[in-house]
Amino acid sequence: MIMKLTINGEKKEVVRESMTVKELLAQQGVEMPDMVSVQINGDFLERDAFDSRIVKEGDEIDFLYFMGGGGSA
Repeated sequence: MIMKLTINGEKKEVVRESMTVKELLAQQGVEMPDMVSVQINGDFLERDAFDSRIVKEGDEIDFLYFMGGGGSA
């Protein structure tokens, strides 16, 4: 079965009937998933829910990378 999602603004088709956010991160080749925040349909997902939250047909998912650093000169 093919599931249609929007990931970071791009329409994508995922060949899975059911997958968790953690599995989606791996399937999409996200590097350093521990450094990524996930937003689904406009709501931030708690990191401890990555293993249990099932992605659904039509979900709009954003992977957000927060970069630290910088400072004043």
